[in-house]
Amino acid sequence: MTFDPVTRTADAPVEGGGEGPWSASWRVLTPHMRDAGGTLGVVENTLPPGAVGCPFHWHLREDEVFYVLSGRGRLRYGDTVRELGPDDCVSCPAGTEVAHQLANPYDAPFVYLAIGPRDPHEVCTYPDSGKVMVRGLRAVGYLERADYMAGEPDPPVVLSMDPEG
Repeated sequence: MTFDPVTRTADAPVEGGGEGPWSASWRVLTPHMRDAGGTLGVVENTLPPGAVGCPFHWHLREDEVFYVLSGRGRLRYGDTVRELGPDDCVSCPAGTEVAHQLANPYDAPFVYLAIGPRDPHEVCTYPDSGKVMVRGLRAVGYLERADYMAGEPDPPVVLSMDPEG
């Protein structure tokens, strides 16, 4: 496939949707970037009234930027809440342990761009639920603290293995 640097927004397939607070829809505006070895992505998100874009979260490795195209929305950033409107730009630097979330408590759709890299080793935490996403493991779940040696066999398996086969 020849790399096409142009994506017409109207031609990008809409994903997500539905009803309720998690009914956001989105369309990837840089679908060929990853195929060409790129890491930066742009996604157009639409939150209908009463919807939330995603769970409250922070990224270990990926910076994230949001640019508001239309409508009004609400940004939860750490312990603060702010109203957003057209032409507002939100910066969420990686590794700060400051979580963020966008929502639409208003009466009209809230449309914004989400811009950032796609790091194959990303770790994302969700403070409201205690979940953790580890992209390299393709897993979202809950971590349990443990002593480094907890659960390891005693004696270690390697000591009973025969190097001769």
